[in-house]
Amino acid sequence: MRKVKRIFYIAGFKDESPRSIRIQPRMWLKGLLRLGHDVQRFNYWNISKIVNRFNKGYMRRFINRLNGNKTDNILVEHVKNYKPDIVFLYSMKYLTDVSIKLIRDAAPDAVFVGRDDDPFPERNNERLKIAKHTDIMITTGAGRFLKTYKDNGTPLCAFIPNVCDPDIQYKYKVGGKYKTDIVFTGKATHSRLDRIGDRFHLIKTLSEMENCRLYGTFNEPKIEGLDYFRALSGAKIALSINYVNDESLYHSDRFINCLACGVFTLSKRVPDTELLFQDGVHLRYFETEEEFFDLADYYLRHESEREKIAIAGMEHAHKEFNCQKIARLLMDLIETGDYKAPWKVIL
Repeated sequence: MRKVKRIFYIAGFKDESPRSIRIQPRMWLKGLLRLGHDVQRFNYWNISKIVNRFNKGYMRRFINRLNGNKTDNILVEHVKNYKPDIVFLYSMKYLTDVSIKLIRDAAPDAVFVGRDDDPFPERNNERLKIAKHTDIMITTGAGRFLKTYKDNGTPLCAFIPNVCDPDIQYKYKVGGKYKTDIVFTGKATHSRLDRIGDRFHLIKTLSEMENCRLYGTFNEPKIEGLDYFRALSGAKIALSINYVNDESLYHSDRFINCLACGVFTLSKRVPDTELLFQDGVHLRYFETEEEFFDLADYYLRHESEREKIAIAGMEHAHKEFNCQKIARLLMDLIETGDYKAPWKVIL
């Protein structure tokens, strides 16, 4: 393969929403471009909405399979004319295994890489069907989520964490609008998952406390764009907790967002997580709700300790998990089948 690669990048870029400014697909795009590669992006969801009259959930999938998918026709023409070295399926949502077969035929020499940052891939049969046609799968979980794809038939599977963008993720100077003791962003429940562990109860408790700010749950509005980072910057403490906390190295992008914005982070511990960030150095981990509130109380009263850890966490995030560095590890994986990182897991 040539040194400079043509990368056909399929993702949900959220072009219709202010959220597009801060999401992982945008950061990955920046990282790949800064490495010097040419990247052609394709927003399957947005194009599907334009060309398909029936564009909601199972109905769109049914009509597409019955009549032939106009979006797939456009996708194939793009791939044929771009002649990519790599097809990066950052988002496999709304695609089908038929879509992937078509573009594999259109680009027979390309390396196909899939990305999954959702929990429980075994519950998503459509995604598993697509993954069978990839050469490499990368996930944000290094345990059973990753093994699911290996057992599903993908030749090379690897853990690669979420990335940050130091250009827009840092400690913002903000006014009283965003000032609070503890902040949490995101939902308390998940449409596909049960109320697992202590996440729901912990967030519910925060929602009833003074001087805590929640965004996007318990009837509180979401916050988007750069204001999302400003909201994190205005808090003394940020809560990071997943729907699933027993998967090795698995964190949602909330985790890296908090750390990269320089807010002192209390994170629910997951297995092997200190390979990413060290407890007491970059952040503090907690096991139980009681421990969370004990730590929160302590660090609210010890500002200098809190700020020292928050700064160390931000600097570590910016150095080790910036979008360009992690994109380089992905390219190493594609080119050599390996990458170098203390948290490396490759199956």
